[in-house]
Formats: sequence, C-alpha cells, structure tokens
Amino acid sequence: MDALERITARVCRLGHPDERGTPTPLLTIEEFFEGNEHVGSIGCNLESEPAPSRFYEMFKRIAARPDVKDIRIQITMFDDPEWPFSDTVYIMTTSAPEEVAGWIDEDLKPDEVGEGFVSGQQYEPYTVPSGTRVVCCWWD
Repeated sequence: MDALERITARVCRLGHPDERGTPTPLLTIEEFFEGNEHVGSIGCNLESEPAPSRFYEMFKRIAARPDVKDIRIQITMFDDPEWPFSDTVYIMTTSAPEEVAGWIDEDLKPDEVGEGFVSGQQYEPYTVPSGTRVVCCWWD
C-alpha cells in the first residue's frame, strides 16, 4: 500500500470527509505527514508555500516538549485526489494558547491560535489526554 492509499483508507474509515454527517478525522502527525509531498495540503495560503516536511519537522519538535501530550491534524477536505487538506491543527498541552503561538516557526505562523475544538464540528472519537487543554492553530 502506498502513502496515498494508506491515508485515503485512514481518512475515509468513517465515510468520506467531504460528505455531510461524516465525523471529521483527527490524524496523528505521522499519519498526515508520512509520505506527504503535496505542497498546499497544509498552510496553502502562506506566502512561502512551505513543503509539508517543514510543518512535520516543526510539529515533531513541538510534540517532543514535556508540556505537550498529543498533536492532531484535522482533515478539513479531501477534494484534491493527491492528498487530504488541513487548515487546523490541535495541540494537547498544559500551556496557554499564547505560549503555544510562540512555538510555531515565524514562516509557518497560523492566522489564529485559540483554545478548544471548533464549535459545532463533529469529530471522530478522540479522548483529550487528562490534564491538558486543546489549543487550536488555524491557517486561513
């Protein structure tokens, strides 16, 4: 199974994410970035048009912090057959959103950093690690 087949199976296990009523997939950084060479799959509106590998390296560094318990990539759409798209990353941490914003490389800065999952969104089953808050990073 190649990388595209693997991520397609993972993203669509509860239904196609573009179909109404399908819970939004929340992938690990490994699930989203392993084999992902599709520029625009995340951070598509950044001027530098960064490769997914730039995000992956940064998120691996953030995940290694002692105050971070997990990172999940929200699949926003899968309308491009080359790779699913995300505009939102959730960091489960004991740190405040303002502090988390400072961990993100300057050329990869999101448009917004706040607390909690997107209101009104239905997600696949996920348990937030005990003692952490959900910090949402969103790229327009």
